[in-house]
Amino acid sequence: MTRLARTIDGRPLLGDGDGFVPLSSADPSLTTIRDALPLAASGALPSPDEAAASRVSAEGLAFAAPLERPGKLWGIGLNYADHASDLNEDSPTEPASFMKPSTTATGPGGPIRLPSRDITDRVTAEAELALVIGRTCSDVDEGDVDDVIAGYVPVIDMTAEDILERNPRFLTRAKSFDSFLVFGPSLITPDEVGPLEGLSVRTVVNGAVAAENEIRNMMTSPRELVSFHSNVMTLEPGDVISTGTPGAKHIVSGDSVRAEVERVGTVEADVVS
Repeated sequence: MTRLARTIDGRPLLGDGDGFVPLSSADPSLTTIRDALPLAASGALPSPDEAAASRVSAEGLAFAAPLERPGKLWGIGLNYADHASDLNEDSPTEPASFMKPSTTATGPGGPIRLPSRDITDRVTAEAELALVIGRTCSDVDEGDVDDVIAGYVPVIDMTAEDILERNPRFLTRAKSFDSFLVFGPSLITPDEVGPLEGLSVRTVVNGAVAAENEIRNMMTSPRELVSFHSNVMTLEPGDVISTGTPGAKHIVSGDSVRAEVERVGTVEADVVS
């Protein structure tokens, strides 16, 4: 798999199943992950085999989130009918989208930091497939979406559910606490993932699967989500659309949460007060 990643001290990496090399050792013009996103969208990333450096195994590296500073962060609510049913809500007839600030983002391991209990006493964690935009675009036809996606990454999204239940207009606040979006360790290019429809997404808490579903059961597919939102605003390299969760699980301090997205990867984080 072709991967883009970033070490915890900020070094951008290019990798595959055999390990990682410094991104600039494969192409000196690429000094950040954002520089490489258009090439990832067009299928023109260099190979680690072309690098003037030897691979280092993933086990020998500590990873941060792939994007140092993500762009616009879109989330999608109730995108699986089963999840809407679990929450006793009607499935929306168009994407129930919301935005999160970039300060919610953190990298593998987190930790997920729960706000004080006088602010919220019920936070849920949700595994999701996220896609990263690689090219500036607007009004993208669904059939052309593959040309603007740089890659996919697993994420854990959080919600202060008791705040949201008080009033649905509080959604932005309920979703926007620091550390409420945990990114997986690497971005996987679309050509390496292949068709998404049959892939599964799982929310796992303390080793037990709390929710699981296949991407084919989304109300609005990933391609449709990109096309839809490109008609709302211009999308730019580094923008992220997190495509919705098969189900959420209440979390408390001491828990361990994992998002598993088949063929894309996993990300895990501890929960702390």
